[in-house]
Amino acid sequence: MEQTLYLVLLLIALCSVSECVQRQYHFINVRKTWTEAQRYCRENYTDLATADNMTDMIELKKSVTDGGGQDVWIGLQKTSVNKWQWSSGDPVLYLNWGSGQTNGSDCGFMSNGQIYNYPCSALLQFICNNNKLILIKENLTWPEALRYCRQKHVDLVSVHSDEMQRRVMNVVKAASTAEVWLGLHNYCIMNMWLWLSGENMYYQNWAPGHGTTPEDCSLEKRKGAVQSGGDQRWVSLPETHKLNFICTNYE
Repeated sequence: MEQTLYLVLLLIALCSVSECVQRQYHFINVRKTWTEAQRYCRENYTDLATADNMTDMIELKKSVTDGGGQDVWIGLQKTSVNKWQWSSGDPVLYLNWGSGQTNGSDCGFMSNGQIYNYPCSALLQFICNNNKLILIKENLTWPEALRYCRQKHVDLVSVHSDEMQRRVMNVVKAASTAEVWLGLHNYCIMNMWLWLSGENMYYQNWAPGHGTTPEDCSLEKRKGAVQSGGDQRWVSLPETHKLNFICTNYE
Protein backbone atom coordinates (compact mmCIF):
# COMPACT_ATOMS: atom_id res chain seq x y z
CA MET A 1 0.00 0.00 0.00
CA GLU A 2 2.78 2.43 0.93
CA GLN A 3 4.65 1.58 -2.26
CA THR A 4 1.52 2.22 -4.37
CA LEU A 5 0.93 5.58 -2.67
CA TYR A 6 4.58 6.51 -3.23
CA LEU A 7 4.28 5.68 -6.94
CA VAL A 8 1.14 7.80 -7.31
CA LEU A 9 2.82 10.77 -5.62
CA LEU A 10 5.92 10.24 -7.74
CA LEU A 11 3.94 10.31 -10.97
CA ILE A 12 2.07 13.43 -9.87
CA ALA A 13 5.37 15.15 -9.16
CA LEU A 14 6.77 13.98 -12.47
CA CYS A 15 3.73 15.32 -14.28
CA SER A 16 4.07 18.71 -12.60
CA VAL A 17 7.73 18.92 -13.56
CA SER A 18 7.04 18.12 -17.22
CA GLU A 19 3.98 20.40 -17.19
CA CYS A 20 1.85 17.48 -18.35
CA VAL A 21 2.30 18.30 -22.01
CA GLN A 22 -0.68 16.91 -23.91
CA ARG A 23 -0.51 15.32 -27.33
CA GLN A 24 -0.86 17.72 -30.23
CA TYR A 25 -3.13 16.75 -33.11
CA HIS A 26 -3.47 17.76 -36.74
CA PHE A 27 -6.75 17.33 -38.62
CA ILE A 28 -6.45 16.24 -42.27
CA ASN A 29 -9.37 17.39 -44.38
CA VAL A 30 -8.92 14.67 -47.01
CA ARG A 31 -10.83 11.41 -47.20
CA LYS A 32 -8.80 8.19 -47.14
CA THR A 33 -9.13 4.58 -46.04
CA TRP A 34 -7.74 3.79 -42.58
CA THR A 35 -4.57 2.25 -44.03
CA GLU A 36 -4.04 5.21 -46.38
CA ALA A 37 -4.58 7.61 -43.47
CA GLN A 38 -2.04 5.70 -41.37
CA ARG A 39 0.55 5.89 -44.17
CA TYR A 40 -0.07 9.63 -44.63
CA CYS A 41 0.34 10.37 -40.92
CA ARG A 42 3.54 8.33 -40.66
CA GLU A 43 5.06 10.04 -43.70
CA ASN A 44 4.08 13.59 -42.78
CA TYR A 45 3.61 13.68 -38.99
CA THR A 46 4.03 10.88 -36.44
CA ASP A 47 1.13 8.42 -36.67
CA LEU A 48 -2.64 8.26 -36.60
CA ALA A 49 -4.00 9.87 -33.44
CA THR A 50 -3.81 8.17 -30.05
CA ALA A 51 -6.04 9.06 -27.08
CA ASP A 52 -5.29 7.79 -23.57
CA ASN A 53 -7.92 9.71 -21.59
CA MET A 54 -10.87 12.09 -21.76
CA THR A 55 -8.54 15.10 -22.02
CA ASP A 56 -7.05 13.62 -25.19
CA MET A 57 -10.55 13.00 -26.57
CA ILE A 58 -11.50 16.62 -25.93
CA GLU A 59 -8.36 17.77 -27.77
CA LEU A 60 -9.14 15.38 -30.62
CA LYS A 61 -12.62 16.82 -30.94
CA LYS A 62 -11.27 20.39 -30.87
CA SER A 63 -8.74 19.58 -33.60
CA VAL A 64 -11.48 19.01 -36.20
CA THR A 65 -11.56 22.36 -38.00
CA ASP A 66 -14.37 24.06 -39.87
CA GLY A 67 -15.43 22.09 -42.89
CA GLY A 68 -14.54 18.78 -41.26
CA GLY A 69 -17.09 16.04 -40.82
CA GLN A 70 -17.87 14.60 -37.43
CA ASP A 71 -16.62 11.13 -38.38
CA VAL A 72 -12.80 10.97 -38.49
CA TRP A 73 -10.34 8.10 -38.42
CA ILE A 74 -8.10 7.75 -35.38
CA GLY A 75 -5.31 5.20 -34.85
CA LEU A 76 -7.48 2.45 -33.38
CA GLN A 77 -7.42 -0.99 -35.01
CA LYS A 78 -8.61 -4.45 -33.95
CA THR A 79 -5.81 -7.02 -33.72
CA SER A 80 -7.95 -10.00 -32.68
CA VAL A 81 -11.42 -10.72 -31.34
CA ASN A 82 -12.33 -7.93 -28.89
CA LYS A 83 -8.67 -6.78 -28.73
CA TRP A 84 -7.74 -3.29 -29.90
CA GLN A 85 -4.41 -1.52 -30.34
CA TRP A 86 -3.28 1.96 -31.34
CA SER A 87 -1.48 2.36 -34.66
CA SER A 88 1.60 3.58 -32.73
CA GLY A 89 1.75 0.26 -30.87
CA ASP A 90 0.68 1.87 -27.60
CA PRO A 91 -1.61 -0.22 -25.36
CA VAL A 92 -5.24 0.86 -25.29
CA LEU A 93 -5.75 2.46 -21.87
CA TYR A 94 -9.01 4.28 -22.56
CA LEU A 95 -11.96 3.71 -24.92
CA ASN A 96 -14.96 6.01 -24.94
CA TRP A 97 -17.24 3.77 -26.99
CA GLY A 98 -20.43 5.26 -28.37
CA SER A 99 -23.73 3.58 -27.62
CA GLY A 100 -24.92 0.63 -29.68
CA GLN A 101 -21.49 -0.63 -30.70
CA THR A 102 -21.42 -4.22 -31.99
CA ASN A 103 -17.58 -4.44 -32.14
CA GLY A 104 -17.97 -5.95 -35.60
CA SER A 105 -15.57 -3.88 -37.73
CA ASP A 106 -11.80 -3.62 -37.51
CA CYS A 107 -10.99 0.12 -37.48
CA GLY A 108 -12.00 2.90 -35.11
CA PHE A 109 -13.22 6.42 -35.83
CA MET A 110 -14.24 9.29 -33.58
CA SER A 111 -17.57 11.03 -33.84
CA ASN A 112 -18.34 13.95 -31.53
CA GLY A 113 -15.94 12.73 -28.85
CA GLN A 114 -17.01 9.08 -28.90
CA ILE A 115 -15.44 6.06 -30.58
CA TYR A 116 -17.13 3.76 -33.08
CA ASN A 117 -15.90 0.94 -35.30
CA TYR A 118 -16.22 0.91 -39.07
CA PRO A 119 -14.90 -1.03 -42.09
CA CYS A 120 -11.29 0.00 -42.72
CA SER A 121 -12.02 0.52 -46.42
CA ALA A 122 -14.36 3.46 -45.74
CA LEU A 123 -13.20 6.91 -46.85
CA LEU A 124 -13.04 9.33 -43.91
CA GLN A 125 -11.09 12.40 -42.89
CA PHE A 126 -8.58 11.71 -40.13
CA ILE A 127 -6.39 13.06 -37.33
CA CYS A 128 -2.63 12.64 -36.94
CA ASN A 129 -0.43 12.88 -33.87
CA ASN A 130 1.69 15.97 -34.56
CA ASN A 131 5.19 15.72 -33.13
CA LYS A 132 8.68 15.13 -34.45
CA LEU A 133 12.06 13.94 -33.16
CA ILE A 134 15.11 16.19 -33.18
CA LEU A 135 18.66 14.89 -32.66
CA ILE A 136 20.77 17.43 -30.77
CA LYS A 137 24.48 16.96 -31.48
CA GLU A 138 25.65 18.67 -28.32
CA ASN A 139 27.33 16.63 -25.61
CA LEU A 140 25.42 17.28 -22.40
CA THR A 141 24.71 15.45 -19.15
CA TRP A 142 21.19 14.02 -18.78
CA PRO A 143 19.95 16.92 -16.56
CA GLU A 144 21.45 19.43 -19.01
CA ALA A 145 19.83 17.64 -21.96
CA LEU A 146 16.49 17.64 -20.15
CA ARG A 147 16.75 21.38 -19.50
CA TYR A 148 17.72 22.03 -23.12
CA CYS A 149 14.75 20.08 -24.54
CA ARG A 150 12.24 21.75 -22.21
CA GLN A 151 13.55 25.24 -22.92
CA LYS A 152 13.89 24.94 -26.71
CA HIS A 153 11.49 22.15 -27.68
CA VAL A 154 9.11 20.00 -25.57
CA ASP A 155 10.90 17.17 -23.74
CA LEU A 156 13.40 14.33 -24.01
CA VAL A 157 11.90 11.55 -26.11
CA SER A 158 9.91 8.66 -24.64
CA VAL A 159 9.99 5.36 -26.54
CA HIS A 160 6.76 3.48 -25.91
CA SER A 161 6.34 1.25 -28.97
CA ASP A 162 8.10 -0.55 -31.83
CA GLU A 163 7.10 2.27 -34.15
CA MET A 164 8.68 4.93 -31.93
CA GLN A 165 11.81 2.78 -31.53
CA ARG A 166 12.12 2.58 -35.31
CA ARG A 167 11.87 6.38 -35.55
CA VAL A 168 14.53 6.76 -32.85
CA MET A 169 16.78 4.28 -34.66
CA ASN A 170 16.57 6.35 -37.84
CA VAL A 171 17.43 9.54 -35.96
CA VAL A 172 20.38 8.27 -33.89
CA LYS A 173 22.29 7.03 -36.96
CA ALA A 174 23.58 10.59 -37.34
CA ALA A 175 24.72 10.92 -33.69
CA SER A 176 28.32 11.78 -32.85
CA THR A 177 28.32 9.79 -29.57
CA ALA A 178 28.07 6.03 -29.06
CA GLU A 179 24.94 6.47 -26.93
CA VAL A 180 22.16 9.07 -27.05
CA TRP A 181 20.06 10.21 -24.07
CA LEU A 182 16.37 9.28 -23.86
CA GLY A 183 13.74 10.57 -21.43
CA LEU A 184 14.22 7.49 -19.27
CA HIS A 185 15.24 7.65 -15.61
CA ASN A 186 15.62 5.23 -12.74
CA TYR A 187 14.13 5.54 -9.24
CA CYS A 188 16.41 3.39 -7.13
CA ILE A 189 14.20 3.49 -4.04
CA MET A 190 11.66 1.39 -5.96
CA ASN A 191 13.98 -0.17 -8.55
CA MET A 192 11.81 1.31 -11.31
CA TRP A 193 12.47 2.86 -14.70
CA LEU A 194 10.02 5.56 -15.79
CA TRP A 195 9.55 7.73 -18.86
CA LEU A 196 9.38 11.48 -18.40
CA SER A 197 6.06 11.40 -20.28
CA GLY A 198 4.60 9.31 -17.44
CA GLU A 199 3.87 6.38 -19.78
CA ASN A 200 4.29 2.88 -18.38
CA MET A 201 7.06 0.68 -19.75
CA TYR A 202 4.92 -1.87 -21.54
CA TYR A 203 7.50 -1.81 -24.35
CA GLN A 204 11.20 -2.36 -23.53
CA ASN A 205 14.31 -2.75 -25.65
CA TRP A 206 17.20 -3.14 -23.20
CA ALA A 207 20.65 -4.35 -24.22
CA PRO A 208 21.77 -7.51 -22.37
CA GLY A 209 22.83 -6.70 -18.81
CA HIS A 210 20.96 -3.39 -18.69
CA GLY A 211 17.68 -2.28 -17.16
CA THR A 212 16.46 -5.60 -15.79
CA THR A 213 18.40 -5.82 -12.50
CA PRO A 214 18.57 -3.39 -9.55
CA GLU A 215 20.82 -0.40 -10.25
CA ASP A 216 23.71 0.69 -8.03
CA CYS A 217 22.87 4.33 -7.40
CA SER A 218 25.20 4.75 -4.43
CA LEU A 219 27.57 6.92 -6.48
CA GLU A 220 25.50 8.39 -9.31
CA LYS A 221 21.91 8.45 -10.50
CA ARG A 222 21.22 6.28 -13.53
CA LYS A 223 19.49 7.35 -16.74
CA GLY A 224 18.56 5.61 -19.97
CA ALA A 225 20.21 6.04 -23.38
CA VAL A 226 19.98 4.32 -26.76
CA GLN A 227 22.99 2.98 -28.63
CA SER A 228 23.62 4.89 -31.86
CA GLY A 229 25.22 1.86 -33.54
CA GLY A 230 24.83 -1.90 -33.48
CA ASP A 231 21.32 -3.07 -32.70
CA GLN A 232 20.51 0.30 -31.08
CA ARG A 233 19.22 -1.00 -27.76
CA TRP A 234 18.83 0.88 -24.49
CA VAL A 235 21.56 1.10 -21.87
CA SER A 236 21.77 2.37 -18.28
CA LEU A 237 24.43 5.06 -17.71
CA PRO A 238 25.43 7.52 -14.98
CA GLU A 239 23.60 10.80 -15.63
CA THR A 240 26.90 12.75 -15.72
CA HIS A 241 27.98 11.18 -19.02
CA LYS A 242 27.94 13.76 -21.82
CA LEU A 243 25.99 12.54 -24.85
CA ASN A 244 23.93 13.68 -27.81
CA PHE A 245 20.19 13.52 -27.09
CA ILE A 246 16.77 13.47 -28.75
CA CYS A 247 14.08 16.09 -28.13
CA THR A 248 10.46 15.96 -29.15
CA ASN A 249 8.77 18.98 -30.68
CA TYR A 250 5.44 19.96 -32.21
CA GLU A 251 5.31 21.34 -35.70
